Amino acid sequence: MTDFQLPQFPEPYWRDSVELPSFPALTESVKADVGIVGGGITGITAAYLLSKQNLDVVLIDASDILNGTTGHTTAKITAQHGLIYDEFISHFGMEKASLYYEATSEAKDFIKQTIDELGMDCDFKEQDAYIYTNDDSYVTQLENEKKAYDQLNIESTLRDKIPLDLPVKSALIMKNQAQFHPIKYLKVLVEECINNGVRIYENTTAIDMEYNKEPAILTRDGQRITCNQIISASHFPFYDKQSFYFARMYPERSYVVAVTSEQKYPGGMYINAESPTRSIRSAGNPGEELWLIGGENHKTGQGKSTIEHYEALQAYATKHFHVRDIVYRWSAQDLTTLDKLPYIGPITNSEESVFVATGFRKWGMTNGTIAAKIITDYILNRENKYKDLYVPSRFQADPSLKEFVKINADVAKHMVKGKLEYTDNNIEKLKADNATITRINGKRTGVYKDKEKKLHMVDTTCTHMGCEVEWNSGDRTWDCPCHGSRFSYTGDIIEGPAKKPLPKREMN
Repeated sequence: MTDFQLPQFPEPYWRDSVELPSFPALTESVKADVGIVGGGITGITAAYLLSKQNLDVVLIDASDILNGTTGHTTAKITAQHGLIYDEFISHFGMEKASLYYEATSEAKDFIKQTIDELGMDCDFKEQDAYIYTNDDSYVTQLENEKKAYDQLNIESTLRDKIPLDLPVKSALIMKNQAQFHPIKYLKVLVEECINNGVRIYENTTAIDMEYNKEPAILTRDGQRITCNQIISASHFPFYDKQSFYFARMYPERSYVVAVTSEQKYPGGMYINAESPTRSIRSAGNPGEELWLIGGENHKTGQGKSTIEHYEALQAYATKHFHVRDIVYRWSAQDLTTLDKLPYIGPITNSEESVFVATGFRKWGMTNGTIAAKIITDYILNRENKYKDLYVPSRFQADPSLKEFVKINADVAKHMVKGKLEYTDNNIEKLKADNATITRINGKRTGVYKDKEKKLHMVDTTCTHMGCEVEWNSGDRTWDCPCHGSRFSYTGDIIEGPAKKPLPKREMN
């Protein structure tokens, strides 16, 4: 076992290495042509594109911009999204599978073109992308994926070795993909947005939408943003309108450790085909090169103690990559739709002025970018050949029906389990920087003892649909195993679909 210690607190390298501007909270009602909820890659890219067309744009974020999934990504700019193309050809046919590849490739090209146009220094590097396996049962799947690549005219190679010193039986290479520093890239887009007149407000939470003559975003503090069109780019849609997005997607968490190594990184971006997932890429500059080791996917609020996922990545990195130090750790959450294609477009068939972008399945750099382009074309009444592929109202009998049943059966199981769970933990024995679930006055209560030994107690019933949250030891949060809402140890909302914080509890 190694002497290396995980960093005490989770913090992504991307945000720690860039100083971002800060913006005020919205304190009065305003009007705009377009209101955007969510300051990640989709929202900021859409604001940039729309403001270039002289539209008046207001963008709000519930926290700080670029502090959600975009700030916690692995930042691969690639059309290689796991073993997906053979599956898409099987489920949707050649035309739609080809459109998906074209869309993600167009997103990659847009990012590169924007970097060149604006003269950005954002650590952009072209890299080959690898899916590899050391499991005999996945070798045939890689061969089938290679056949799908050939059918779609995707430049690729199938090999039995990769540049990393790992045991490998087969590897599928997609040529000419890329990686970058997402915050350096998006910081420049934010600056361009400001120059174009975009108004940005942080710590401003959207909780609902209403229609009078025009749609309006309602904030938690009572302000209205009245506009012609609204874009929900807030990871989970802040507004549902009986579209049941919570029942048509499932949330997963994944983890990253950033390490320095005694060996030079050999180039390339890697992800394995089997479980547990292992994703590998480099970051930083020569002399301060980091290896980003990611993976350990699991459904939010479910499974083993989350700190164990970090420890598993730590053990993997030290076993294979001559680790010198572990300098960062962080986690991310993303949503997967019923058929694995993102939902991008009008939130319902009847509401053509409200748009949603969600369900990026951990590939947000390309999916989020193409989402911004598609929604911009909707708003500007321009044609876009990808609209029908991603339209949120779609429902594919296969595989959507099977996934719908599976997702919601899992939700039902965890809702019942949480209500029946017996808890009898003694708060007095709780160590500092630890949490437990107990009963106080007969009510299920989450208790976290901070480093100063102060107790923070919350009602553990999720304010979305009443599931019972579980403690996330890796990130010190309360996570809902049903629909992925996340709360701080004080009960404040970190991630939706919940719109209200967990009520605080007190000892009598």
